[in-house]
Amino acid sequence: MLMESFVVEGPTPLQGEISVSGAKNSMSKILTASMLTAEPCHFQNVPAIGDTEITKEICCAVGAEFSQVEERKVRVQTAEIKAAEVPESLAKKNRLSVMMLAPLLHRHGCAVVPAAGGDRIGPRPVDFHLDGYQRMGAKVENRKDVYYLEADRLQGTEINLPYPSVTATENLLMASTLAMGRTVIRNAAIEPEVVDLALFLQKMGAIIDYQADRTFIVEGVSQLSGADHVIMPDRLVVASLGAAAIASRGDVFVKGARQADMLTFLNALRRAGGCFEIQQDGIRFFYEGTLKSVAIETTVHPGFMTDWQPPFTVLLTQADGMSVVHETVFQDRFVYVSQLQKMGADIQTYDSCMGTSSCRFANSGYRHSAVVRGPSKLRGADIDIPDLRAGFTYLIAAILAEGRSVIRGVEELDRGYEAIDKSLCSLGASISRQSV
Repeated sequence: MLMESFVVEGPTPLQGEISVSGAKNSMSKILTASMLTAEPCHFQNVPAIGDTEITKEICCAVGAEFSQVEERKVRVQTAEIKAAEVPESLAKKNRLSVMMLAPLLHRHGCAVVPAAGGDRIGPRPVDFHLDGYQRMGAKVENRKDVYYLEADRLQGTEINLPYPSVTATENLLMASTLAMGRTVIRNAAIEPEVVDLALFLQKMGAIIDYQADRTFIVEGVSQLSGADHVIMPDRLVVASLGAAAIASRGDVFVKGARQADMLTFLNALRRAGGCFEIQQDGIRFFYEGTLKSVAIETTVHPGFMTDWQPPFTVLLTQADGMSVVHETVFQDRFVYVSQLQKMGADIQTYDSCMGTSSCRFANSGYRHSAVVRGPSKLRGADIDIPDLRAGFTYLIAAILAEGRSVIRGVEELDRGYEAIDKSLCSLGASISRQSV
């Protein structure tokens, strides 16, 4: 099997305009939610990325039918659930398989879902998901990392999540829409992608209320109908492009970016000396003057999100002084650091908590804090991509670096970024794709 690499020549300041695609983390859940009804659903701003194709494959394996209406517009209909089992070969491709539980249980009465694959940034257990389904009356068994669930009809209940997990919240929201009675989900995630899913479910006929204390209250209905929806813009891509523009001393307008999704990121950017301008149809990111060291901590929304952290860390390698980054969401998020060190970045990781936020990894031995000293003059290197967000981080670093970089494993990037090599080349980057 041929492996693809990006060959990048740097340094290059990024200049120009680029449009942001639909959010990967919203698209996959919403396409899955469409399977809760037998009626057709129509979607706009569907990103042309690898995860969209994987999502389609998983949905089609149990009965969904997709048709491409036009560019970024898709029609989905699941007239019937034809199989209750997600094939193991597809489950390994990403973490979506566990999201199939709700449509399979509600429309088939049983579900067989293998343990999921995905990025190598630390364990993402499904205990919260399965516990929620058990509380709603489902019979749950785990046989060699394959989950077997049965339920005549799920029952409304109260669920207190131990941690505001995004996927667990989304999964239980989908489950509760057709459950009998009222479901209360406390300590829920409230990320914009979760809200995007709730809005789509409401269009389908769900009754979903949200309270200020991270609580969703869902009144189950007997059936859902088809609906039309525009996928929200990908705030992770916006942050990646913004960090790349400023770190490269460039000037990039990201069309479609929404300020409301980026509040915490924009605050951190401003503290670090990065510049931005909110316009009616997007956000302009530009470099103007010296970048400054800052301290950031990742946490759940509305805090600084974990997927913003790697590209922001590259930006901090170009800032004057010592910056501190405290990761509280994923224990292995700093797996990308070793490759940046090879490129000349002065980054050291530690197992201590270097922040004020509550952290699950205190005294755990996991290296979840980093000290970044800058500015560092990066140099080209041959590097391998360990996960999606690290991949774009290496692209930014290669654009900043003197000389030639070879970035291997770009299929990871293709999962979440739409034609990112062509997009960055349109901004002036020198990137070529090669097969080896």
